[in-house]
Amino acid sequence: MPRMSKGLPIRQKIPNVEKVILVSSGKGGVGKSTVSTNLALSLRNLGLKTGLLDADLFGPSIPKLMNLAGEPRITETGKLIPLVNYGIQTMSMGYLISEENAVVWRGLMVMKALQQLLFEVQWEDLDILVIDMPPGTGDTQLTISQQVKVDGSVIVSTPQDIALLDAVKGITMFNKVNIPILGLVQNMSFFLCPNCNHESHVFGTDGVLREASKHNLEVLGSIPLNEKICTQSDIGKPVAISDPQLAPYYASIAEKVRAKLF
Repeated sequence: MPRMSKGLPIRQKIPNVEKVILVSSGKGGVGKSTVSTNLALSLRNLGLKTGLLDADLFGPSIPKLMNLAGEPRITETGKLIPLVNYGIQTMSMGYLISEENAVVWRGLMVMKALQQLLFEVQWEDLDILVIDMPPGTGDTQLTISQQVKVDGSVIVSTPQDIALLDAVKGITMFNKVNIPILGLVQNMSFFLCPNCNHESHVFGTDGVLREASKHNLEVLGSIPLNEKICTQSDIGKPVAISDPQLAPYYASIAEKVRAKLF
């Protein structure tokens, strides 16, 4: 990688990619990968040529969510060819290792694999690449933030205070590395009983909205806790393309992201 005189990496554009956004969360288990996948599909539904990169090397979810499997083919120049489904170009460590195997690597091997996913994939003229980040604020986040020209970030959290504590760390990290925060997504915002339509706030009420207000950030959308989001994700048919009642939640977020970037 090219280096600046002070030893810091120079941020580079990912080849054949116009815009790059990071979907991040401070804590695991808040539905970040599901949001990433449905956001990418919703951006595609808006007419943008969209890619989805799974940067979670230790717990890749995109192959399952996108109903894809198999080892990617390699170009003559040694680049990985994305796997495609639902009109989305994708790449993930999950394609390179079997589903049962754990990635038990030290830092140097992790960084080498990350470099390959970032700069050695043959994307086909993307308008936007959605990068599904691993949870937390560690080496992977720092490497991507320092080496990739990123156009914006989206932070996902539930309304619960314990999740918001880590979401705030994500806000702080992106501010420190000068990556614009497009907004926050409040996931699992409420549960609507299918029998009586009673609205129950399982993880608290509007915690993300309050935190966004403190940091002068926009809430891009609030997504309900819904059984179909889980079941459709598990069978590789995300609701953005399979459920007309739930798809608008993600479509609204995608429209706001597009307006901020294009």
